[in-house]
Amino acid sequence: MPRRILQGVVVSDKNDKTIVVKVERRFMHPVYKKFIRRSKKFAAHDEANQCKVGDIVRIRECAPISRRKTWEVVLDSSVE
Repeated sequence: MPRRILQGVVVSDKNDKTIVVKVERRFMHPVYKKFIRRSKKFAAHDEANQCKVGDIVRIRECAPISRRKTWEVVLDSSVE
């Protein structure tokens, strides 16, 4: 099964080798037909401690690293 890749904004980098990424999704309300924004925060592994607050990053599912960390930062330069 392919690993999911999500894009979001770094909201915290206080922990060592860990960042918190806020991922936002938009969907249409089934009755009112308005677009609704929902967000969720994910703890992601950042081995090099290179991500800072405000950066836009891509994260990829991985095997569990700790109790909350099952995501890792994808290192690529194609992020808009």
